[in-house]
Formats: sequence, C-alpha cells, structure tokens
Amino acid sequence: MAAREERLKGTAHAGWAAEPSGHEPTRGEMQLDERSSLRRVAGLSTELTDITEVEYRQLRLERVVLVGVWTAGTVAQAEASMAELALLAETAGSEVLEALIQRRDKPDPATYIGSGKAEELRAVVLDSGADTVICDGELTPAQLTALEKVVKVKVIDRTALILDIFAQHATSSEGKAQVALAQMEYMLPRLRGWGESMSRQAGGRAGSNGGVGLRGPGETKIETDRRRIRERMAKLRREIREMKTARDTKRSRRTGSGIPSVAIVGYTNAGKSSLMNSLTGAGLLVQDALFATLDPTTRRAALDDGREVVFTDTVGFVRHLPTQLVEAFRSTLEEVTGADLLLHVVDGSDPMPSGQIKAVREVITDVIKEQGTAAPPELLVVNKIDNVEPMELTRLRALLPDAVFVSAHTGAGLAELRARLAEVLGGLDVEVSVLLPYTRGDLLARVHADGRIIGSTHEEGGTRVHARVPHALAAALSEFAHASTNGIASE
Repeated sequence: MAAREERLKGTAHAGWAAEPSGHEPTRGEMQLDERSSLRRVAGLSTELTDITEVEYRQLRLERVVLVGVWTAGTVAQAEASMAELALLAETAGSEVLEALIQRRDKPDPATYIGSGKAEELRAVVLDSGADTVICDGELTPAQLTALEKVVKVKVIDRTALILDIFAQHATSSEGKAQVALAQMEYMLPRLRGWGESMSRQAGGRAGSNGGVGLRGPGETKIETDRRRIRERMAKLRREIREMKTARDTKRSRRTGSGIPSVAIVGYTNAGKSSLMNSLTGAGLLVQDALFATLDPTTRRAALDDGREVVFTDTVGFVRHLPTQLVEAFRSTLEEVTGADLLLHVVDGSDPMPSGQIKAVREVITDVIKEQGTAAPPELLVVNKIDNVEPMELTRLRALLPDAVFVSAHTGAGLAELRARLAEVLGGLDVEVSVLLPYTRGDLLARVHADGRIIGSTHEEGGTRVHARVPHALAAALSEFAHASTNGIASE
C-alpha cells in the first residue's frame, strides 16, 4: 500500500492523489498499476549488427539521442518542440541522453540533417553509448536508410515514436485495431531487408528461355510481406467499419435522448481525463504522460441546475499528429462532430499554450470539414492553474478572456466551470410551449429531466408546459405544439 501511495503522490499534478486504505481502486488506478508493471526492460541491444530485417523488430527504446531540424520560428519554439520530443521518448520508456538541433532552410533530402551533422551525430552516439536516434519529423524511407548507415544504430522518426506509444496504451479492441492499421500504413512503404530472405528475381535473364539456374525465384519475400500487409489492412478496415456502426448506433441513441453532449478535447496531457473525473467521477486512468488514455469514454453527470449532460473524453492531440493516426482514429474523432459543445482543455502550465490551441483546432477543423457539418461551439478551459505562476496566470487571463480557469487537481474553478456549462448549454436550447396529454407522462418527465421549466399548468386536455429544451426533445414535442394558445413557439 505504501508503494501504491507513493505512485499516487507522484502523479499528483495529473489530477488525483492517494486515497484512504479502504478505498476501492478505480478502473484507471488498476490500469496505471498494470501499465507500470509492463515497463520495458533495459539492456536489450538494438545495434545494427547482424540484423536482417530492421522494420520487423519491435521498438525497444533505451538510451536515445534526439535530433531536430529548425526551419522556422523562434529559438524558444524550436526548444519547446525538442522538449516535447523528449517527453514522447520518455513516455515510450526510453532514457534521453543528448539532443541536437540543426538550423536549416529545409531538411536535407538525403540524411535529414546533412552529411556533416550526421557525422557529428555519429560521434555523439559513440560518446554517449546511445542505441537509438529519434528524429523530430517524419523521415522518408531513403532518409531513414541513409542516416542509419552513417550513425550505425537504429533510427526512428517522430511518427514511429507516437505510433509506438499508441500501441502500448491502446486497451479496447477498436483502439488496438486503429493503431495496428496506422502502423501498417506507416510500415508499408518502409519495408526493406538484405540477404537471402529478400532474394530478388534474376531480371532479364529470368525469361522463359533462361534455362536451369537462371530463372528468378518468383515472388520475393518483400513482395509477399507487402501483399500480406495489404490483406491485413483491408481486414482491419472492415473491422473498424463494423465497430463504427456500433459506435454510430450508440451516438444516435444519446442524440435521440435529448440529453446535451459535451466532447472534452485538447492537447495530450492537458488534463482531460482529470477534468472528466472531477466532473463525473468516472475514475479514468490519470498519468503524467503523453497519450495516457486513447479510448473515448462517455459518462453522464448532472449540472448544478439539475440538467443532465453526457461528457465524452476523446483522444489527445499533439503538434504534427501523424496523418495515419488521424485517418485510423477518424471514427473516434467523429464524437467531436456530433457534440453540442466542445470543452477545449488547455494546459496552463505549458510555456506555449497558444500552440496547443492551434494544433487542436487544426485537427478538429479537418475532421469537421470532411463530415460536412457545422462546428459545435467551443468553451476554452485552462487547466493546471495550481502550477502556474501568478504573473503568468494574469497574462493568460488577458490572452484568453473568455476561458474558464480551473485546477482539476485542487478543484479550483470547477464551480465556475459548471455554471458556465449550464449557461452555454442553456443558450443552445429551444423555447417551446406545448399541451401534453396526460397519457404522455414520459415526455413530461423528459422535459423535467433535460429541460428547464418556465411555467406549467394543468388543464382539461393535459399539462400545458412552457420550457426551454434541447433541439432533439423539441422535435419530439413538435406534434403537441399546435395546442398552444400562442401557436408554435419560436426558437
């Protein structure tokens, strides 16, 4: 128990702390214990000695050197990007030894950082004893191969690193299928190998008249692997489509219930799960790590005015989120398009919160454009104010005047957030005046549960109700609106 409490204390600013000894562990706490017990084991060599198929090896990040290309922006932005790469590497289970930044107009098409910097990187790798180099960008297959030949250790890029983290943290069958599809889309153009396992056809000599010993071996192993990967990708896409159907059915049921839905979106590690726990008591996994939770979770909660709201915690975003992940997780991201309100959580302790906001909005805009729907209204929530200096907090309040400032850890500002939620969701409602027959007590109960009663009277023909209700419930009440003394109420 003492060890467990220490782990809980270590994640304090992520949103929860140690509980009394009689506390029943939540699902998130059990997941965190399981994840901690499955950390990668150090000491597994990844040197490129006697390796035949680099891409088929599981990523085993241990001692790494980071390298980035600074093409635009300020020094602070370049350093922030490298700091984020270091956090990603540590989340994947590695130890960061060194970091190098190369100032260039654009990445070198051959080795990403240029031949001279590549030789310097090789010297750093030898001095530090690193076994992996991680590049802060997406490398082409040619760049990856050329850089590995120079540094003589495994090289991976930012995309492969994020995919590896997603593979470690995915728990649901849909999440695992989405990550597997994204990994295969990334791997397909990067398959390569050496030796007999990748023997190739004999070219022009392998015609029908080539004779014995001159004919090619037929389909090469790399071609076989590509075909198998394409077949597996097609199967995964079918499975994800089937899962999407089930998700759409659940979403339509929630929409038909008339209960307003709020999608919690934001940058990774901004505290979305912590805020979800504070608002709903969901008990989600909370960890001070990037992409700690991937699978969307939906919970129902009541606001201070008694109105019920459905909250959905979505996957976090990051700068330069791999396109493979955006495509694979599209069915999950569609939770955003069907929401009545987006609760955009921002990490107030981040040195560049505006960059976080921009990255999240870019992904959301792309998803909404593809769906062809109107963007839901957005409410900015700046989290972790307990970790922000007073002067910086004052600057943030001036920069984001319409935002709500909270701390999911201490509970500061949560009352104001609930009040703002009630205010915003109330403004989205429709004002109706209907005469409900006494036989439709179910509709009257929904009006009381999901709407706000302005006035009601009992008449001979039923209960006359004047209220503000969600759009979906207003549609269900429309057939009774003609009985109103004022006709149909306007929105």
